[in-house]
Amino acid sequence: MNGVSVLIVDDHYLVIEGVRSLLQNEKNIEWQGHATSGESCLAFLQHHQPDVILMDINLGRESGIDLCKMIKEKYPGIHILGLSTFNQQSFIQKIIENGASGYVLKNATKNELLEAIFTVNAGKTYLSGDAFQMLRTKESTKIILTRREKEVLELIANGLTNNEIAIKLFVSVTTVDTHRKNLLSKFHARNIASLVKMAVQMELI
Repeated sequence: MNGVSVLIVDDHYLVIEGVRSLLQNEKNIEWQGHATSGESCLAFLQHHQPDVILMDINLGRESGIDLCKMIKEKYPGIHILGLSTFNQQSFIQKIIENGASGYVLKNATKNELLEAIFTVNAGKTYLSGDAFQMLRTKESTKIILTRREKEVLELIANGLTNNEIAIKLFVSVTTVDTHRKNLLSKFHARNIASLVKMAVQMELI
C-alpha cells in the first residue's frame, strides 16, 4: 500500500469533494473514499480499514463524536481526526476523550490538513492552532473550590447521599444541598454524573 490511506465521513458532498480534490493527487495519500453516515461508515469498515478517518463532528442527526468512540472500540488501530466548522472546547474535548487523535477545522489549508494526517498516522496528536488555543485556555481556567466543597465533592463521588454527607460532616442537609448546587454551578455540569467525571478529569478528586 502506498502512503496513508484516508476515509472521510461527512454528510455534505461539497466538503467531501473539496477534501478529495485536495488529497487525491498527493503521492503519499491513498484516497479510500467517503461515507455520509455512521451506518455507511461502519459498513465500509467491515471490508476496509483506512489508516486515518477524517470525521465530521455533526453528521446530520448523528454525532460524529459518538461514532468516533464506536470505531475506536472496534478498530483501535484506526486514527481519527475530528473535522468541523465548530471551534468550541466542548466539541474538541469530547472527541479527544472518545479516542480521536486530533482536531482540524474545515477552513484548514491543504498543508495543515496534510500535516494533521501524517502527524496522527505517526501515533501523535494534532490540534489546529485555534483548537490548541481553545484547550489551553480551558486548562488555564482552574476551578477554585473551598475546603468544604472539596470534601462534599469527594463524598458525592463516593456515592453518598445528601443525608449521609450531612451526618458525616456534622452539617444540615440544607447545607449539603447548597454545596451540591454550588458545585454544579462552578463546573457548569448538568448533573452529578458529569460533575464527578469533570472533577476526575481535572484531577480535583
